[in-house]
Order: sequence, then structure tokens, then C-alpha cells
Amino acid sequence: MKSESANKKSSAIKPKSPAALRAKPFLKWAGGKGQLLETFSGFYPPELKTNLVENYYEPFVGGGAVFFDIAQKYTIKSALLCDVNEELILTYQVVQKDVFKLMEHLEWLKKRYEKPGKQTQQQLYYEVRDEFNNSRFSINHESYSDKWIKRAAQVIFLNKTCFNGLFRFNSKGAFNVPAGRYKNPKILDEQNLVNASKLLLAAEIRKADFKEITGHVKPGSFVYFDPPYRPLNHTSSFTAYSKNAFADTEQIALAALFTELNQKGAKLMLSNSDPKNTDPDDHFFDELYKPFHIFRVSAKRSINSNAAKRNAINEIIVTNYPV
Repeated sequence: MKSESANKKSSAIKPKSPAALRAKPFLKWAGGKGQLLETFSGFYPPELKTNLVENYYEPFVGGGAVFFDIAQKYTIKSALLCDVNEELILTYQVVQKDVFKLMEHLEWLKKRYEKPGKQTQQQLYYEVRDEFNNSRFSINHESYSDKWIKRAAQVIFLNKTCFNGLFRFNSKGAFNVPAGRYKNPKILDEQNLVNASKLLLAAEIRKADFKEITGHVKPGSFVYFDPPYRPLNHTSSFTAYSKNAFADTEQIALAALFTELNQKGAKLMLSNSDPKNTDPDDHFFDELYKPFHIFRVSAKRSINSNAAKRNAINEIIVTNYPV
């Protein structure tokens, strides 16, 4: 169901002047595409750049870097943004509907963090984390309410002050990332939140599995898939951003959906980790997306906990159209 705010939106997401609606992701996110946007723009379908694409779909919205990039550069009539992570979708909907009330809560948390008094910043972090975890049993993620606003503020606060911006839950569904050590974290970024809210007004945001978009995608629309990345080795995993694992069986199901939507005439783009970074003989994605166009691009990501051993690695991009 579309939000009430979305019903009041203009008929299309129109690109604005650089100073008007400059928005970027308001959450740190594992595998976020902020650093790759300049590269990614060269892989967008030509029809998007000539305003022939009216509908945009993103089944794994995550931090939303690609959506914000497209919404500010091109004219699209509608967007459907989905994710299985209920806390992420809750936060997106609050930014969309109640951004000013959200900022009031963030301002209060920001002041407490900057001047903790008798309480240290780490103590405040764990107090907020405990409250966030304990209140998860009283939150109805299916029905928007005022309780969502405070919870969204907690999500943003924890995301900005936790270790490495991770978004990880244990097997019982509790957020378990330890506190980070920051001198001046951006707990409240007023202008960016307002700009993001304006762009999100023209989008439908829903908690949904990626397979649920099948009936919504129209011929000629653009779908960007950014699934939880396939781990590069046994000790690394980009799939811990939600309580739902994304194993090879899900990667295979996603490839099947990719093929199905290709037959419907949609423009498709997918990104993932390149297993050849660590195993040149791993042809998993090359075989999975063999009928399509596969590209490898350099990304500034770490696959080693030792900073001295970090090098640029490749990610793959798959499209069903020539680039």
C-alpha cells in the first residue's frame, strides 16, 4: 500500500539543480555504492538517460545510493524500493513521512552524545542499544505509528556510532554490534534528511522479498539488483545485515528472476562481489549469468582486516543490455 505522503506527491521524480535536492544515503551500509556511482552511471540503460524509463525498482534498497543518484539525475514517474530488513524499511518510511519529528529525536540524542555528563558516550550507546533491542517486541512493523519515529532515530544513532557502521543481529534478533570510537559522528544531518525525504515522497517503500516484485515490473522499466554479496572467503560475509541469510541457493533464485524479468522486457542491472578476487577458478557468477553481459569494475573495498594488506578489488556488474 502506498504511503499517505506518496499520494500527495508530484506525478514524477524530476531531476533538480545540483543545489536543490542533493541527497545521499542517510545510513552507512555494508556494500554501499556511494564510491561507485560515477562508475555505475556508465552502466545505466541508455533509455534511462533519454527519459524513456518511467518506472524504477530496487528490491534490495540497502543504503539507497543508486536510487538517490538516479532520482536526482533523471526523470522517472515512480519508484518501488524494497528490502527484507524490517528496521531498514521502518526507517525509510519515517524519513519519508515524518522527517521533522525524526530530526527532533536525533537532535536530543546528538546533544546527549556530545555532552554526556556523568554518562560516557559508550554508556549512552549501550543504553540506546538495550532500549532498541528490548522494545522490538512491542513494535508492530506492519502498521505505521508514532513509535516508529523514535525507533528510526535509534536506528540512525546506532548506525552512526556503532563499530564500522555495521548492521548486524544475532540469532535471537537482537542488534549486537559494539560501540565505535568517533570524535564527531554525523548523528544529525538535517539538510540531507530533508532532501532525502523529498525524493522519497515519490517512491513506494515496502518490506518485501526480492521475488515479490515480479508482478509489479513493467516492460521497459529499470530494475537494479544489489543483493547481499556472496562472501569472498569463509571468514568474510556481507550477508549479516539482516536476520536472513542469502546463500548460493538465493543467488541462484535471483538469477532465475533476472531471466524471467528479461523475458518481460525490463532493463536489468545487478552488482555482486567477484569471487575471482580470491579464487581465479571460481566461475559461479560467470556461469549463472552466462546469457547476459558481465563486467568487472574496481572497487575500494577491504577483504583483509589488516589495513596494510588492503587492495582494490573487483566487483561484477551484470546487465541484460549492451553497454
